[in-house]
Amino acid sequence: MKTRSLTTACLFTLSTLLLSAPALATKPAGPNAQIAITPAVQAAVQGNGRDPANVKRDAWRHPAQTLSFFGVAPGKTVIEITPGGGWYAEILGPLLRDKGSYVAAVVDPMAVPEGRGRDYQQRSRDGLDKKFAANAALYGKSKVVAYNPTAPQFGADNSADVVLTFRNVHNWRSANQAEGMFTGFYKVLKPGGVLGVVEHRAKADVPADDKSGYVGQKQVIAMAEAAGFKLAGSSEINANPRDTKDHPNGVWTLPPTNQHDKADDAKYQAIGESDRMTLRFVKP
Repeated sequence: MKTRSLTTACLFTLSTLLLSAPALATKPAGPNAQIAITPAVQAAVQGNGRDPANVKRDAWRHPAQTLSFFGVAPGKTVIEITPGGGWYAEILGPLLRDKGSYVAAVVDPMAVPEGRGRDYQQRSRDGLDKKFAANAALYGKSKVVAYNPTAPQFGADNSADVVLTFRNVHNWRSANQAEGMFTGFYKVLKPGGVLGVVEHRAKADVPADDKSGYVGQKQVIAMAEAAGFKLAGSSEINANPRDTKDHPNGVWTLPPTNQHDKADDAKYQAIGESDRMTLRFVKP
């Protein structure tokens, strides 16, 4: 009777743990799919301050695995480059609120020629300022800093532990700014600091004037290494083998942008978001 009670208790405890365990994003195939997610990152991903629409994209962006792979943790100074509407800010701000620092680096609107994206950059900056100010208890010391993309500086030299960029490299290549951006990342990072890059992955190298939104993985590695970084790891956590990368409107054909005919919606929803490289570089 005692043994049976113990067994029942163990089964009950196991069931409870399974039911209460964090719901992790879909695990894609790949040698590095089983990333060890740190408890602090998982708690931030599951935080109540996130927009429900953003949470729905976790299955494609794998934030818990991605941030853990890049070594993001409380106590570190983390700079995110051009965070847009703040998808990752909703995770990083609370994660670093009590220990560490989150910096959202946005393009200085006044450094952009009028009519060529200045309004977008201003809206991005204003939106992040408003987000942080509206919930100071959640975002703490999180701040927005502006940089000039033609001569980027993201902070004092050797001051950051981690620099993160998500799906931005193609823009810098098309604007002939990639070399300066990677040099800026290298300068602001401490020795031993990490540069984490997630980018839409082309099948192979693409020309400088390519407009698809995809970039060759070897090309990104070459850019980082030219700035002085060493490749410290790569992961397939953001891979999508269903992405054929030959879409009529490039990567923007796919969700979440969905620049396609309504009749093709089911086709592109079945593919999902783009295939992405996930690269971790270190400053020696």
